[in-house]
Amino acid sequence: MTRLRRDRVGFVFQQFNLLPMFTAEQNIVLPVELAGGTVDQGWFDTLVETLGLAGRLTHRPGELSGGQQQRVAIARALIAQPDVVFADEPTGNLDSRSGAEVLSFLRRSVRELGRTIIMVTHDPSAAAYADRVVLIADGRIAGDISDPTPESAMAGLDALRTLEPDVATRPSGTGTLRTGA
Repeated sequence: MTRLRRDRVGFVFQQFNLLPMFTAEQNIVLPVELAGGTVDQGWFDTLVETLGLAGRLTHRPGELSGGQQQRVAIARALIAQPDVVFADEPTGNLDSRSGAEVLSFLRRSVRELGRTIIMVTHDPSAAAYADRVVLIADGRIAGDISDPTPESAMAGLDALRTLEPDVATRPSGTGTLRTGA
């Protein structure tokens, strides 16, 4: 299981989980070094450039803004080129421009590199970068949107607010959404 997680799965945590005694660069390459591998310098450079970290690589997490720490965490999750990345609010601490750049990069990772990104977000604009949005309420699937737009993601979130109160007691897959119209 450890080898599977290390080699094929990346994680972007909501609270970054960067090691405070390491520089940004050391935090980014840590998964590859722990695996005994060699960092692909071209991929490293692409990540650093795309995420705007070039001038911050020698800084420790305490010397970085929250957005910079999040970008380091995203680079760390992607450095080993995992098959799947689980991301918990990956743009939650970024300004809108930086968030859009990160989401575009994650989208490119899916389209061009065949990666799978599973992202948890409450942001309809971020959700619109996905191929598919699965709405979850009280631990159950409450909706599914293919090729989402910010508007359809927002409508799905609004629909969750009007979810019938007894949906949690129904068998999985039989919940109903009221649209309020």
